[in-house]
Parts: sequence; C-alpha cells; structure tokens
Amino acid sequence: MNSINSDKIYPIENLKTTIFLKPLIEESDVTNVIVGEYTYYSDFKEPRNFLKDNVLYNYGISNTELRIGKFCAIANGVQFIMADANHAMTGVTTFPFPVFGGSWAEKMPFSDYPLKQYKDIVVGNDVWLGESVTIMPGVRIGNGAIIGGKAVVAKDIPPYSIAVGNPAKVVRTRFPEEVIKVLEKLSWWDWPIRHIEENMRSLVNGDIEALLDYAEKNDLIRDMA
Repeated sequence: MNSINSDKIYPIENLKTTIFLKPLIEESDVTNVIVGEYTYYSDFKEPRNFLKDNVLYNYGISNTELRIGKFCAIANGVQFIMADANHAMTGVTTFPFPVFGGSWAEKMPFSDYPLKQYKDIVVGNDVWLGESVTIMPGVRIGNGAIIGGKAVVAKDIPPYSIAVGNPAKVVRTRFPEEVIKVLEKLSWWDWPIRHIEENMRSLVNGDIEALLDYAEKNDLIRDMA
C-alpha cells in the first residue's frame, strides 16, 4: 500500500475541499508563509484561496512570517492576521497617512511610520484549529494544542492545551504535565513517515507507553535538556 503523498495538493481522492498546504504554498510566490508536511486546510468553497482569504494583511511591511508545523488540522474559515494590519497607536491619531501615497507619503514616508514590532505567528505541530478561529499577530501556539471554533487567539497557547472563547483562554490541558514532557520529547511528527504509519493506532488511541517503547527501540527519542 502506498503512503499518502505530502506533495499532492488534493490528498483525498475525488474531494476538492481539503488540501495539503505545503505544496500549495510552494507553487506560489509567497515566501513568508511556511507550512510543514501533511498539514491540511478544509474549506467549504475553495481551499486553494488560502493565501488570499485566510492569511490577511500580508503586505510584507512588518517583515514577519507565518510558520505552521506538520500534521496540523485547519478548519474552514480560520484566519491569520498578519502584523501589517496594525496601525501606529503611540500618537494622537491612528490614521495611516503614508498608506495612501502621494504627498502624504512624501511628508511621512512609510519607513518613518511608528509601527509596533511583532514576532512571527508560530503554530506548532499536530495543532487543531477549529471552525473560524482567528489568530492575531505575534501569537505562538504550542504543539498538540486545540483551539475551539470561533476563538480569537491574542496570546500564546501552551503545548497540549485546549483554548476557547474571545479572547481565547485555556480551559484545560490534554494531559498531565509529565506526560506533555514525554510527548514533546517524542516529537512523533518528525519521525520518518514509515515509523508514523507503524504507530498510527498507538497515536490515535493514546498508547504513550507503546510509542515510547517503539521510539527507544528505533532510536527516535529527541534529546531533552
């Protein structure tokens, strides 16, 4: 049986509403959006419009990136708000004069506009973003996190946490802290795909002892300080 091809935009036969994002982005001219293998996006209309409809205000002004890990599940309507959406807030007005060009840009070049500096948006591996989630600039979401539908994520979310609401708040963690440390150490998403396929049942059923045993026998454990 052949493995699923991570370089194929439409991974599910005869289904055009779900795509792998990595090959879609690689065929575009967008360089500041980076997505790992097997991360998919599902859209009720046209998922191939992801870079236009879901990554918003990506004008290249802020020099920030959107980085999404491997094996993430991104539901319909999720939006990433890039830092270019922001206005200066330190003065009397927030009106973005230089955006309109002409004499306004001459009087105040955009290079002099006091935009707040943001970090990259970083979504870890194996993250599930529910229906119509909004991710704000500079947010970091940890590995294995789940973000409930219509949540607005304005602050960092720890690994293996479940967050809901507007603004999104962590309601619980998926596992005890000591188990989360083990899962971060396993980093199963970085295993060669043949090892992942060998362990799909253990991954889905949560058999962490079996995963740890397999990883140790196959030298797949990540060194942790």
